[in-house]
Amino acid sequence: MTYRDAGVDIDAGNALVERIKPLVKRSFRPEVMGGLGGFGALFDLSGKYKEPVLVSGTDGVGTKLKLAQQLGRHDTIGIDLVGMCVNDVLVQGAEPLFFLDYFATGKLDIETTVAVVGGIAKGCELSGCALIGGETAEMPDMYAPGEYDLAGFTVGAVEKSQMLDGSAVRDGDVLIGLASSGAHSNGYSLIRRIYDRAGRPGSLDLGGGVTLEDALMAPTTLYVKPILELLRTHGAGAGKPIHAMAHITGGGLTENIIRVVPDGLGLDIDASSWTFPPLFQWLQTEGAVADSEMWRTFNCGIGFVLIASQDSVAALEASLDTAGIGHWQIGKVVPAGTGERVKIG
Repeated sequence: MTYRDAGVDIDAGNALVERIKPLVKRSFRPEVMGGLGGFGALFDLSGKYKEPVLVSGTDGVGTKLKLAQQLGRHDTIGIDLVGMCVNDVLVQGAEPLFFLDYFATGKLDIETTVAVVGGIAKGCELSGCALIGGETAEMPDMYAPGEYDLAGFTVGAVEKSQMLDGSAVRDGDVLIGLASSGAHSNGYSLIRRIYDRAGRPGSLDLGGGVTLEDALMAPTTLYVKPILELLRTHGAGAGKPIHAMAHITGGGLTENIIRVVPDGLGLDIDASSWTFPPLFQWLQTEGAVADSEMWRTFNCGIGFVLIASQDSVAALEASLDTAGIGHWQIGKVVPAGTGERVKIG
């Protein structure tokens, strides 16, 4: 017997590597040493930082994968994978340097895999992050036909003196919410349940020619380049305009922002300060989802949050306007009460 008889096609794996090489190469930075295919990926960090702190992150895209496979839309799920990782390390002020991916399937379909990895490469390119390596695993009997799994890993760096840890947050600071592109990659177990119960109306027009399927599969917004530029222009930390940042993922607005707020302080969020995007309106109505459940499950249109000093808000918003990023003042930091630290109303 051969390995191919057992369900693993080494030749297909080699063909895949050749197909994705040009896609991956477009994401390379000058610090990348060598090419794709070595036992280990090399990245030269010398000369770029004085006191570098490395910030690492890993994530997946949850059950949005199931929807991508169900709908046959594989070209942007890789952008989601990158976004979930690089937006996380960005919170501490880190520039994502390089990215690695893990792709596992029962039987390798080269066209599907190229589409997925192409999305990963595109996400890295848009984030200025090198796709420096990864692993493609063909594992018969582990996955049903047509199924695959994804995981991503990133390493970023930030000067020690410029690292954000939330310690600079003060009473009276303003929350500036940045627009999301949709549900990003969170809450999809509930989304799929609502979608199935509604009869999978993918062609439903949510307005402006955007279908429900398009809205559900919209890739995660990559905040890296505009936020890094904002940090360079305005500064962050104690005595600087930006005191902390938060990536709104699982746990939604209720549980993510408070993670970077010191004990003794809370958040007062004004839900009327921005308009619920049509996708979230449809999900809440169709699923009869309570407000509290919406807040802690979805980003509800706010994908990233800046916590900034009150006197710097106008300048920061002007820079966000220049960058073309939708934004709203969504609340303030307040003294923590005796009950919940996060009030949304």
